Amino acid sequence: MANMKNIEMKAAQVQEIQDKIQRASSVVAFDYRGLTVEEVTQLRNNMRKAGVEYIVLKNHIVGRACDAAGIDASIHDVLHGPSAFAFGYEDAVTPAKLLKEFVKKAKKCEIKGGIVEGAVTSAKDLDAIADLPSREVLIARLLGSMMSPISGLAIVLDQIAKKQGGAAEEPAAE
Repeated sequence: MANMKNIEMKAAQVQEIQDKIQRASSVVAFDYRGLTVEEVTQLRNNMRKAGVEYIVLKNHIVGRACDAAGIDASIHDVLHGPSAFAFGYEDAVTPAKLLKEFVKKAKKCEIKGGIVEGAVTSAKDLDAIADLPSREVLIARLLGSMMSPISGLAIVLDQIAKKQGGAAEEPAAE
């Protein structure tokens, strides 16, 4: 009876993690060995402020949840050793960016890999993703690029209008 209850609890946990994986834009797995309680608390707080969920989970539970969510089986290569997971629901870049900054400062843990938009991603690729500008910066750059030709045209038209207006104001020589 106790064994059946344990199986039911694990199945519920797998279902919960599967739901988190399916809702998340990205999931980053990292090895947290060597971190002090103070460092983990600081990391959790930074992630919480950025809308990222930090959880320490058993690899086999995450593996089963990934299988149930239809994630490529290569995710199992990442799921070894002690693992913590950062679930980014709003922005796919934020968890990788936060972890990269933290690893750089703490020099104790490492990013193992993860899932971005449903695709298994290596630690190297997550490192590259972490270097991407934020969504807001990318949108601002796009809008700036789109506005540049329009503002250039407006400036040229304004200068032409001023030249033509200036020529009309000059009195004719008699």
